[in-house]
Amino acid sequence: MSQLVLLEETEASAKLTLNRPDQHNALVPDLLAELNTHLATLSNRTDLESVVLAANGRSFSTGGDVRGFWQAEDRVVYSQSIVGALHDAILSLMALPCPVLASIHGPITGGSFGLMLAADLVAITERTFAQPYYSVVGFAPDGGWTAILPDRIGARQAGRILSLNERLDAQTLLSLGLADALCKEPEQQIATWLESLNGMAKGSSQTIKRLLQEDRLSRYRQGLDRERDAFIERITRAEVTEGMKKFLAL
Repeated sequence: MSQLVLLEETEASAKLTLNRPDQHNALVPDLLAELNTHLATLSNRTDLESVVLAANGRSFSTGGDVRGFWQAEDRVVYSQSIVGALHDAILSLMALPCPVLASIHGPITGGSFGLMLAADLVAITERTFAQPYYSVVGFAPDGGWTAILPDRIGARQAGRILSLNERLDAQTLLSLGLADALCKEPEQQIATWLESLNGMAKGSSQTIKRLLQEDRLSRYRQGLDRERDAFIERITRAEVTEGMKKFLAL
């Protein structure tokens, strides 16, 4: 059985790679379980100086697999599993003491956008875009679209993006401060950042992240819990069933 999330570890760093390329790295329970297992392993490493988050294939991730929700025998239980595990991963990434660097190519949509929001430095390409899609399918937002994004760009702007299902292209992501570098080869930018970080005092970098994140993590956890509850509340509604059916062209 192929691994859905690859973990490469070195003496001072680690790389996590989403590995469901044929399905655009859409989020399913097994993928998220593997991601959280790896994150639990990394959280116990006190020697880590950086973690890189990447993905194989043409897309970084297209969010929750809508077909998975459609086919689930119990959509409430399935939603609890998916959204809960995604939010655990987001919070675990944010709680890592070392900087998290994300290499984002192609689409990052739906709840997977939260993985990008969890990173400390984000490199994107011209092909990168983010889009919520919740108002198209009828789902409630998850992955931090209401719990984290308003903290970055303001509640009014976040609300407009969600309500109108706006596509945030690469230039927009950069101008909003949601990405830090736009480049042809994100891995090269990641390598440059890693080289710079290696020249910095490890303890200082960890202290900077801790001071920036401590108060926010508790607030984000509460907001993500509200997102999960709202997602579960909506998943059995007829409007959502029809939205999924239309989205999947069934």
